[in-house]
Amino acid sequence: MSKKLIITEKPSVAADVARALGGFVRHDDYYEGDEYVLSSAIGHLLELACPEEYEVKRGKWSFAHLPVIPPHFALQPIAKTESRLKLLVRLIKRKDVAGLINACDAGREGELIFNYINQHAGNAKPVERLWLQSMTPQAIREGFSRLRSGTEMQGLGDAAVCRSESDWLVGINGTRAMTAFNSKTGGFHLTTVGRVQTPTLALMVDREDRIRKFVARAYWELDGVFACAAGDYRGRWFDENFKGKDDDEHARADRLWDESRALALQNKCADQDGDVSEESKASTQLSPLLFDLTSLQREANGRFGFSAKATLGLAQALYEKHKILTYPRTDSRALPEDYRQTVLSTLSMLTGEGVGKGHDEQTLARYAPFAGRILASNWVVPNKRIFNNAKVSDHFAIIPTLQAPKHLSEPEMKLYDMVVKRFLAVFHPAAEYLITTRITRVAGEPFKTEGKVLVNPGWLAVYGREGQEGEEGNLVAVQAGERVHASEMLLSAHQTRPPARYSEASLLTAMEGAGKAMDDEELRAAMAGRGLGTPATRAQIIENLLAEQYLQREGRELQPTAKAFSLMTLLNGLGIPELTAPELTGEWEWKLARMERGELARTAFMKEIAAMTQRIVDRAKSYDSDTIPGDFGELSTPCPKCGALIKETYKKFQCQACDFSLWKIVAGRQFEASEIEELLTRRRIGPLSGFRNKMGRPFNAIIQLNADNSPEFDFGQGSAGADGPAEEVDFSQSETLGPCPKCGASVFEHGMAYVCERSQGSAKTCDFRSGKVILQQTVEAEQMQKLLSSGRTDLLRNFVSARTRRKFSAYLVRGADGKVGFEFEKREPRTPAKKSRATPTSEPSDAATPTSGTTTRSRKKASSS
Repeated sequence: MSKKLIITEKPSVAADVARALGGFVRHDDYYEGDEYVLSSAIGHLLELACPEEYEVKRGKWSFAHLPVIPPHFALQPIAKTESRLKLLVRLIKRKDVAGLINACDAGREGELIFNYINQHAGNAKPVERLWLQSMTPQAIREGFSRLRSGTEMQGLGDAAVCRSESDWLVGINGTRAMTAFNSKTGGFHLTTVGRVQTPTLALMVDREDRIRKFVARAYWELDGVFACAAGDYRGRWFDENFKGKDDDEHARADRLWDESRALALQNKCADQDGDVSEESKASTQLSPLLFDLTSLQREANGRFGFSAKATLGLAQALYEKHKILTYPRTDSRALPEDYRQTVLSTLSMLTGEGVGKGHDEQTLARYAPFAGRILASNWVVPNKRIFNNAKVSDHFAIIPTLQAPKHLSEPEMKLYDMVVKRFLAVFHPAAEYLITTRITRVAGEPFKTEGKVLVNPGWLAVYGREGQEGEEGNLVAVQAGERVHASEMLLSAHQTRPPARYSEASLLTAMEGAGKAMDDEELRAAMAGRGLGTPATRAQIIENLLAEQYLQREGRELQPTAKAFSLMTLLNGLGIPELTAPELTGEWEWKLARMERGELARTAFMKEIAAMTQRIVDRAKSYDSDTIPGDFGELSTPCPKCGALIKETYKKFQCQACDFSLWKIVAGRQFEASEIEELLTRRRIGPLSGFRNKMGRPFNAIIQLNADNSPEFDFGQGSAGADGPAEEVDFSQSETLGPCPKCGASVFEHGMAYVCERSQGSAKTCDFRSGKVILQQTVEAEQMQKLLSSGRTDLLRNFVSARTRRKFSAYLVRGADGKVGFEFEKREPRTPAKKSRATPTSEPSDAATPTSGTTTRSRKKASSS
């Protein structure tokens, strides 16, 4: 009897399908029943690779080998999942398998994963498509009852492959061309670019440039305190003739830009009587729309500080593992028009009725009153704002499923709660307000007072904000015809502020809305639904920019580095707007959408991409580093050799009168102008992090100018080298920081580390050494003194994990063996904590030279780790 092979994108989805359809027996990594064989990929199993005859090793990238435009693309297995690929190929080739069902995630990426497997296996058997938008058993069974034909998905498949190959061509050639350009004068300076990554970075650099160039302007506001029979109220002067901001983004009707005019108005109105006019009108506020992934990431970042990547991971777990949220990688904020019955069933689950044992009763109890009210009031009705097929793309909005929550972690609970409350709120009526605008006219000058009273909370009740804007917004009553008196005129001085730096939340918004200002209507329409990247990829794009040191996190802010400014200078100087403007993505999306509809051939699209790739390489070949134009500055510190002016160029800080210069990039790290100023002034700077050796491993170092005014690394190792025995170190003029925890001798500051005096020189008897920089956290001498005297430092908040690249906080503590380890903040455990012990760190590469392997790490379970 012939069977069909079902291939899902992830093992968890295969398990869901097996449970929903029933009748399967599990065999290791696949299931088998009477009608179907069922297995899964593990995400992407294959990736594009350059055919071997066109490949060039990374260290030998040069213009001689560019552009790389192979006549065909090879597929290579991803090493860590190759065994799963071999299993799928074996199942595809089974004689009793008569056809395949593509059950990968609905969308372009899922289509690509399956098509690559299909291509690699050389399959000629017929293919059908399962299109799922929810993982409930009912949705899975319904999906199998209406499978799509493989030919129906040809356009989507072509678009998926073209997008993948185009990203590869632009990314590989752009990265190699820019790397070759930056490596012309020696070394290997990796400079990554990408179709989505680089325009995103351009947004960041443009915002930071505006911040740096911002010049604050003074303005004044005039507030009056008015006395009436019922009490006092305040009003602010405003310009009744104000017609909008025009070209001044800081213009406001209530801002005065001339101090003398502001003072004149203050004197004119002080201690005068005034007349009052009032107008009241009802106003309503609708609930926010349901979440898509980007709006979910944005709100989670703003409320809880979750990174976009963390939010995606949590949402994915709530979808795959817990089955309590619908598919999260969506750009839609509406539901299908036939989904009303499912919504009613979901609301019924949220009331707690008919839910089996083991669920989180306390959580459902919070939602039950609102879910019950919606059902009792019959508020789930046809509504294009909620149920709209035209606004549903591959997937619909993120909402709770029919499964009740149980055993959620605290972060998972926070995210689930956000989604459920938004789901409940969208079916509630609008919030109703009474807004009163009062104009008080004193000596002919108008002062505005506004009051906003919440009359009916509507959807706000879901968030517990029924009375939040009640009494505070109420105005003191003024009787008809009553005159008021200006008892005080308060003039306050202010200054305009630069635009705020991007947080992950605001950057996601900018990426989502990129291209809305395009002049071309068709491109603007193509970008309208997508922006830069997709909801599923934006988090990783931000993480990649951080990993490549184009961005750095400062609290919740993201700040572009000097390396980012350098890349934008290069691309703008070379005249390659395709890599910095969102128009490229807009044009691609427009064409790929046409391809999905069968209106554009795959070959025609790829021919255009090849031509663009050639142009990028040609532009990079046509310039030298000293001819790149840019907005470069001057240093305030003179040249150490001749005292002349030093100017910045694309690659150097160059003296204008002699041959003295300093490279901007050293050992893979780009210097900021302020760091060069400090180096020239003090002749020494550091320790600095972010350097990388020839093997790509990070290290920290001090930079100093030698007698010839050349920069050199100072590691302060004091260890034997190729030229002879270890250097003897004289600590007689240094101040001790405390007793060595290993031998009791004195500890001193030396180079990149704090060392025992007995650990240096030829008579070395102790090996105590602790870095000045540990996991990118600078350990000040004051903290080392505390560690040596009391056994622990203060809480240090800027450690960065080598594995996750996320910041964490910890104390440095002295162990019984004299080694230095981590101790994390103590928090109330949910279950009794097991006794922990210190073990050697698993992340020595971040500490590199400074710790020399002596840092230890506590294995305590703590959320801050």
